[in-house]
Amino acid sequence: MPAEITKKRILHVDDEPDTLKVVKTILEKEGYEVVSVQDGKKALQQVELDNFSLLLLDIMMPDMSGWDLFTRISQIKSTYNVVFLTVLEIPEERLNELKEAGIRDYIVKPFERDDLVKRVKAVLGD
Repeated sequence: MPAEITKKRILHVDDEPDTLKVVKTILEKEGYEVVSVQDGKKALQQVELDNFSLLLLDIMMPDMSGWDLFTRISQIKSTYNVVFLTVLEIPEERLNELKEAGIRDYIVKPFERDDLVKRVKAVLGD
């Protein structure tokens, strides 16, 4: 009898409800379990409560930016796979700094469905 397959869990943090809904729908159809929260404070609570295979973080949020959230999460557990999902264009030099700090990738909104899926799978090794 095959072992029970455990879904990889993704925490998606974005202050835009429509983006949360779209990403959740896309990634759940790919077999992932997605927990969606709208602010940094709720994200920190989730990280402390649970283990995730991937964190998708928006950068521009009202209460705590994705940069600040990444820094705080890194202090809790430095081994998370973190991908920024943002409208901001990140210059190559800054992106290299972020990758050195532990960011695995960044995806620019609006994104193509297939590109999102491909890049999430690449980070997770699927």
